[in-house]
Amino acid sequence: MTSIGIAATQISISTIIPLLIAINDRDYLQFKELERTFVAQNNIEVWQDVFNFRILPALDQQSKKWLLEAWCAEGIVSVKDLV
Repeated sequence: MTSIGIAATQISISTIIPLLIAINDRDYLQFKELERTFVAQNNIEVWQDVFNFRILPALDQQSKKWLLEAWCAEGIVSVKDLV
């Protein structure tokens, strides 16, 4: 396991739950704010690992669809451009 993978497994569930709640509430602005905060506290690589292997697999199909539609409606912008 890489150091990024190890760092991603060290992220507390209490950090992930608010992201899941924002998705469940369909609150894209809150999700983006939590994402920015996460990246600022950790780094983009850890965010990618946490999102791809911990958050995304936990989502139901409707939530995945909503998140994709929200991203596309905004225009896909790299988190690196936001930090």
